[in-house]
Amino acid sequence: MRKCAFCFILFFVHCICSNAQRPAQGPMSDTVFNPINQGYQLVWEDDFLGKELDNTKWAVRGVGRRAIAYVSAEAVKVEDGLLKLSAIKRGDSILISAVGTQNLFMPKYGFYECRAQLQKSPGVWGAFWLQSPKLSEGDDLRLHGAEIDIMEFFKKLGRDIVSHNVHWGPYGAGQHTTRGMQSYLKGVSKGFHSFGLEWTPEKYSFYIDGLKFYEVSSGVSQIEEYLILSMEIPNNLEEIKKTVFPDEFIVDYVRVYQKQ
Repeated sequence: MRKCAFCFILFFVHCICSNAQRPAQGPMSDTVFNPINQGYQLVWEDDFLGKELDNTKWAVRGVGRRAIAYVSAEAVKVEDGLLKLSAIKRGDSILISAVGTQNLFMPKYGFYECRAQLQKSPGVWGAFWLQSPKLSEGDDLRLHGAEIDIMEFFKKLGRDIVSHNVHWGPYGAGQHTTRGMQSYLKGVSKGFHSFGLEWTPEKYSFYIDGLKFYEVSSGVSQIEEYLILSMEIPNNLEEIKKTVFPDEFIVDYVRVYQKQ
């Protein structure tokens, strides 16, 4: 009887762990990845040197209601060589921000990198991701692609932890996922750091400051996708009780490399 009870506990723990976030881990090696040395060439970039968003490269994405806030162009600024994506309070409303390259630049495979300073508060979070325009149509990676979360910074998980994930299939309970991958890097919440993804036909590799933290071979999209930078917000007010508004996710540059 005791043996059966012990087996049940092990099964229960396994079920919980199989659906949970992966535990935080450090880099897989101390070798710094340089895309040029790996045969990649720079094919697209934005250093945000103007006074407004370059509309040949980006558009404000999803204007209107999102979770408990509103996506607004008012929360997007380009100044001092930086893209500033904000979360702002306007009376009883909260404004958040998102920009994307849909229909302007939609590559497949390559190395994707942004250099950014993460937001200061818990509750809201900065994100750099790739999105398939056909995600809601099915879960065939050859036809419908995936959502590739290169980085998200949920400060509630810890000030030195950055998250990565991949989702495919229509949004909902049946959507597939690699499960959240947590990377631990001391001091990542201070100053500017680079966040990168190498996407090949076989796998994804996730990088911070050129160091590889995770490599996964599931959920690999086989179609062209667009880039997104955003300041996100949860679905309930309880989670933003400790958020200090305004807050910013600040991007220095975005670069995309591909092999010829």
